[in-house]
Amino acid sequence: METKERADAARNRAKVLDAAARLFAAGDPRAVTMEDIARAAGVGRGTLYRRYPDVTSIAAALLDEHERLLQGELLRGAPPLGPGAPPRERLAAFFTAMIDLLEQHGHLALGAEAGAKRFAVGAYGFWRAHVLALLREAGTPDPEALADALLAPLAPEVFLHQRGQGLSTDRLKTALTRLAHAATP
Repeated sequence: METKERADAARNRAKVLDAAARLFAAGDPRAVTMEDIARAAGVGRGTLYRRYPDVTSIAAALLDEHERLLQGELLRGAPPLGPGAPPRERLAAFFTAMIDLLEQHGHLALGAEAGAKRFAVGAYGFWRAHVLALLREAGTPDPEALADALLAPLAPEVFLHQRGQGLSTDRLKTALTRLAHAATP
């Protein structure tokens, strides 16, 4: 049975997410604390901790909607991102879509998926399964060994570092398209 969220709880959730989004966008998301978010949202720490155990879970909640939209495109969207295109084209389209996602929401990804946390979030498992399926479909030798290596350039730290070095998203997309073509025979 689905329980309906209380009106005050929904308001507090919205205030927390709005405040956290502003804080994450204003600076290094890894420096944002639960105290910062509670203060900016105007809620008590108990209210904050009742729903979110840590800053990472708040960043993940903000990022989740954007990742789910991309996941839907991968499963049901038009080719080449969605089904119906050759694996090489789909992998290149996936890389392009991920660069777009990171360009818009890299600060959230950094807050939710930095370091080893990246491998624990559900989205990473989905991205890995998608890449692995494309590699297998393409007949790529030892796809299990290659899947994580292909996802490594999409780590938020790597992406933000490259953008900070002045690399444009177009250059990154071109480089990752070459990587997709090299990985799929």
